[in-house]
Amino acid sequence: MEYRSFGNTGLRVSAVGFGAWQLNNPVWGGPDEAGSIELVQAALDAGCNFFDTAPGYGNGASEQALGKALQGRRAQAVLCTKYGHANPGITDFSAAGLRPSLEASLRRLQTDHVDLLLLHNPPGDLLDGTGAADLYAELEALQRAGKLRAFGASIDTSHELRMLSLTTRSGAAEVLFNAFHQDARRAFGEAARHGIGLVAKVPLDSGWLSGTYDEHSRFDGIRGRWSPEVVARRAAMVRKLRTLLPPDVPLARAALGFVLAHREIATVIPGVKTRAQLQANLAAATEPLPADLVPAIHAFWEAEIADDPLPW
Repeated sequence: MEYRSFGNTGLRVSAVGFGAWQLNNPVWGGPDEAGSIELVQAALDAGCNFFDTAPGYGNGASEQALGKALQGRRAQAVLCTKYGHANPGITDFSAAGLRPSLEASLRRLQTDHVDLLLLHNPPGDLLDGTGAADLYAELEALQRAGKLRAFGASIDTSHELRMLSLTTRSGAAEVLFNAFHQDARRAFGEAARHGIGLVAKVPLDSGWLSGTYDEHSRFDGIRGRWSPEVVARRAAMVRKLRTLLPPDVPLARAALGFVLAHREIATVIPGVKTRAQLQANLAAATEPLPADLVPAIHAFWEAEIADDPLPW
């Protein structure tokens, strides 16, 4: 496993992390608690040390499963959780709610601290530290108290990443970044200059970049927001992207390798439901893409998507 420095935090993280939103979460087809614990421990055994979760993942079930899996092995893990979204429909980004939310996460995770605490896709005005000084003051107080190593936000765009970099003392950011969503890389340099460690979220575009879906796919739940027209366009983009790949490079491997080719990214967090998925994800850290493929995927995005972004 390759390990990378996480900004200026002093942390070292596995290049391929573990997206834990599906743990003990039957709604998303995830493994039960016993299967979740086994999967997390298998990841640790394979050298994966970065685990990303949130209170709202399975209404706390993800954090609980992680907490049980890491008993006796907490020192081997870099834990990231979030603040802002708890139970479905409940949103609270207040400074007053921050400490109680973190304390509840710590109980579920069975630990006295997390390594990273992120605001979970907050409203844009909360990324301006000058206008949300009370919230960032509370984050800094929790940091001084040893409840967290570093803080930041989970965000989607280059504008948001620049704002976070320029107006807060954040040490971490989780960014939407994959072959279909590349806007955030326009601010990678700014984040690096401010010592912010970057986590790449949604690297497989919720399954599209693993080849799971095509133009005939239909969705319900939260993914029901994709209209038939959006589904058709995504399927067309997948076909065009495939034409860039050597025949021996699977789509999912290329998608993860593309993200990891950007050295500003410390770790990428694909979801994991099975041992086979875990092994395939980890393999991406050991098999770099052909050198000319990364600029080709940049050019693909600039030509096909940059001026007309795929709805998320």
